[in-house]
Amino acid sequence: MTKTRDQIEHNRAASWLQTAGLRPTRQRLTLAKLLVGDGHNRHVTAESLHEAAAATPETVSLATVYNTLRAFCDAGLMSEITVDGSRSYFDTRTDDHPHFYWEDDGRLTDAPSESVRIEAFPDAPEGTEIAKIDVVIRLRQKR
Repeated sequence: MTKTRDQIEHNRAASWLQTAGLRPTRQRLTLAKLLVGDGHNRHVTAESLHEAAAATPETVSLATVYNTLRAFCDAGLMSEITVDGSRSYFDTRTDDHPHFYWEDDGRLTDAPSESVRIEAFPDAPEGTEIAKIDVVIRLRQKR
């Protein structure tokens, strides 16, 4: 028996949630299918994910989207990348990698890792450790 695309996406989403020990509620499954159902990584804002969810049969409030994205980040399924201190993007690719931020249209995309070289890190203040380094390369059209 051949599985339909919807069944494949559902299974992929359920498995993604299961790897983090998250209960697959209807709303989590809806959002997980939108994020990883097709097997591709995504950079989303809460608002863009909410808009995509509005096109599904499942009702998901914007507050639920925010709470679910936070739960996905806390579970290690996603990373949050903050741009301008006010706009957050959520990335399903969780390994360390740089990003391009396209200022003209507000997109965040992966940048090629092999082109970025960080020679040294500053010493962390006493009693702390470096948890992560985010590299966001801002782009805009030449004027």
